[in-house]
Amino acid sequence: MRGVLPPQGTKCLAVVGSRHYTNYAPQVIEYLIHGIKNYPISIISGLAIGVDSLAHKSALTAGLHTLAVPGSGISDEALYPRQNLSLAHKILEHGGGLLSEFESHFKATPWSFPQRNRIMAGLSDAVLLIEATEKSGTLITARLTVDYNRELLVVPGNIFSENSKGVHQFLKLGATPITHPNDIIIALGLTLENETMQIPNIHSLTEDENVVLAILSEPRDHDTIIRLLPYTPEVSLTLLMRMELSGHIHEQNGLFYKT
Repeated sequence: MRGVLPPQGTKCLAVVGSRHYTNYAPQVIEYLIHGIKNYPISIISGLAIGVDSLAHKSALTAGLHTLAVPGSGISDEALYPRQNLSLAHKILEHGGGLLSEFESHFKATPWSFPQRNRIMAGLSDAVLLIEATEKSGTLITARLTVDYNRELLVVPGNIFSENSKGVHQFLKLGATPITHPNDIIIALGLTLENETMQIPNIHSLTEDENVVLAILSEPRDHDTIIRLLPYTPEVSLTLLMRMELSGHIHEQNGLFYKT
């Protein structure tokens, strides 16, 4: 162990998924993790390239505790993957932790990754599955979640995408679909805060504001929104600022979302 374990009374949510993700995965992870940032939740993942890294980074930017369980030892010399060494240091600097059953200088092997998956599942109150092919190693963690009587949560994906096939097979078997941060909070047995339940009154929106919401049928960056709006940049900027202040939209890591 290096760093700090999840604080007493914290719910643990493991976030797992494909190493080769689509553009959908980062949007989903930002939306869901930042949506639970005011709750006593720790994000657990495996420090791997892909969804794991995205989950740790989102937890850090949201101010949540995060715990990494790599498939290697946790010394700087052994930590794998090497390109995530700086991410591991950031986790420690921000009050998170690194945990492994292997000796500190143990080098990762093909079998050590599926072996460590049982630790992530066992530590967690629930496991959130985001994008996985039918033969993804991530599905090992999903199966262990069921074996350990933990809550398995899945984010539905594009039915035509290979990265959704592994997720949807668990959805068919009764896993809990997650489409909103509140779904995670409820699944973890936490009480929803009043502000998370407030929904803006869309009947009070102006025609201009409805145009913005139509553009945000999917998360978009600032420049794309300005380009798509039929107004001058100055008018568009004022409109976005007004909608953000009123709570109809919000920005996370450069992307705007409908609230």
